[in-house]
Amino acid sequence: MKNIVDTLEQILKIHSPTGYTIEVIKYIENLFNEKKLFITKTNKGSLLVSFDKYPELVISGHIDTLGAMVKEIKGDGTIAIDKLGGLTLTSFEGEYVTIRNFKGETYRGTFLLNNPATHVNKEVSSAKRELTNMSIRLDELVRKADDVKNLGIDVGDFIFYDTRFEYTKSGFVKSRFLDDKACAAIMIELIKELSDSGYSKKVAFYFSNYEEVGHGACVGIPDSAKELLVLDMAVIGEGCAGKEDACSICVKDSSGPYDLTVTNRLRELAIENKINFVTDIYPYYGSDGSAALTAGYDVRVGLIGPGVSASHGVERTHENALDETYKLTKLYIEDFFK
Repeated sequence: MKNIVDTLEQILKIHSPTGYTIEVIKYIENLFNEKKLFITKTNKGSLLVSFDKYPELVISGHIDTLGAMVKEIKGDGTIAIDKLGGLTLTSFEGEYVTIRNFKGETYRGTFLLNNPATHVNKEVSSAKRELTNMSIRLDELVRKADDVKNLGIDVGDFIFYDTRFEYTKSGFVKSRFLDDKACAAIMIELIKELSDSGYSKKVAFYFSNYEEVGHGACVGIPDSAKELLVLDMAVIGEGCAGKEDACSICVKDSSGPYDLTVTNRLRELAIENKINFVTDIYPYYGSDGSAALTAGYDVRVGLIGPGVSASHGVERTHENALDETYKLTKLYIEDFFK
């Protein structure tokens, strides 16, 4: 269990909003370069780590996260943003950020409501949080747009939000971007275990890099694949069955039902092996499985993942959910090749 959390903490340190995943993909690639695996990348930068040239089972998770880009440098030296993915403004308000310019230089700041001082703005509490009235206060002595531009910051530069990672003594993992780095960590540890054991079945692990904007697994799944098991965070909230210490098997999301054969086998394996799990339907959710099916891949798709509270906000899961998801994924791989 500790290995999964340690790996999760490490990849959370590597900023990877949609559109800027080159560093984290390279990190994962380097973990397995010395092993006897088939490693390929798509033109748009996703990564496939396979135990065979022609894998029939693909385990998929996405490595891209929410984030932002510089939209406008305003006259007072603050910075307006544009969102990358479904970033919830009320949750991200007050978060520290890093801005990376095109040269790779970085600057710190804070994402705030415009005119955020309670002592001068009586509407601070009631103001609706929108992109038009929120901006980044840069931690530099800037008072006008030219001051910011002189730092080399410009429209289109990436903005990385701090994660606030914490692993509590009670087993909770708190951090932004557990969606979907929690599952990426599970995948990394599964590859390590299988590789160290000399595993040689037709299974591959696909790290997609544009899931948050809907086209992560539209490419990159090998044509030899018969099944795609997607690992992604499970929903927790009113009307849903997800729990922070359990693995969820999603039977349907907003894109439609997942494959009945895959879902039933996952359920059977979970029951047979006393996995702590629930089955669930996610009302406002799409996955790499949705993208792959929309792109026309002829694969059976299933979706599982650890329960994550406050999705797209200050997220939290429990080590038990990570462990149960790990075990169910491994069981499914073993069962597939019986």
